[in-house]
Amino acid sequence: MRFLGYRSIGNMTRLFTSRAAYTQVTATAPELDQKWDLYAGVLVERLPIVTKTLTPIEAKFKEMLSQVELEKSLKSNHELRKENEKRQLELLKAGKIDLDSEALKQTAQDLEDAYNEEFGRFNPASRVTEADTKNDVQSLDRKLEQTLILLVEQKLGMKSHYLLPQGLHKTGESLRQTAERILKEHCGDSLEVLFYGNTPVGFYKYKYPSNERSDTVGAKVFFFRSVVKKTSNLKNTKMKFKWLCQEELHNQLQPSYYQSVSQILF
Repeated sequence: MRFLGYRSIGNMTRLFTSRAAYTQVTATAPELDQKWDLYAGVLVERLPIVTKTLTPIEAKFKEMLSQVELEKSLKSNHELRKENEKRQLELLKAGKIDLDSEALKQTAQDLEDAYNEEFGRFNPASRVTEADTKNDVQSLDRKLEQTLILLVEQKLGMKSHYLLPQGLHKTGESLRQTAERILKEHCGDSLEVLFYGNTPVGFYKYKYPSNERSDTVGAKVFFFRSVVKKTSNLKNTKMKFKWLCQEELHNQLQPSYYQSVSQILF
């Protein structure tokens, strides 16, 4: 059985097939007689706040495009005005136009000087925030150029792990409803997200330790994708959580779990 999911961003919808999902969902004969707990997990993204810093080759290419655009573009109204005022100044010096009517108006050069002066006083905000400096992984004001993913501490067996928010499916719920419920259980009303669709976009399964099994041998987790719309201070909640970029996820998560999660990361 191949697991298929839809991912929708803006007006773009595409069908994707995860090789990892295919490998993990394909059931062997003994598994058909085994019982598994069904879970829904939620990938919560905080999208980049600022554009990424250009690499040297990107900056060089941008400069080349800007030069080509400048050479092929028509003159702006401001440039035409400057040229016209230059001709008027030459006529003024030659005594061919009236000084009172032409010399007292604000020229295009005056406006340009004022704009340049105002721009010179502009000081852009730093891309490195206080949260970056303090390495505050609970703050959304960090890694502004990158996508951050929410992890919450959850107990699996006798140990606690940082994972995507996940919870057990209840009878009568759709998987999407389970995903919405468990996100609210973990984050309360402090987090408002937009789910991309009703279909899971990823899959992961794991077996429980032999001494902790009862009627089921393990859990099958179906991931839903969402993006942060609005958030208040999650630090006011009792849960332990982290907002991590993809590189940090790789270092935080178990290899097999990260492999499944990485399949649904952009």
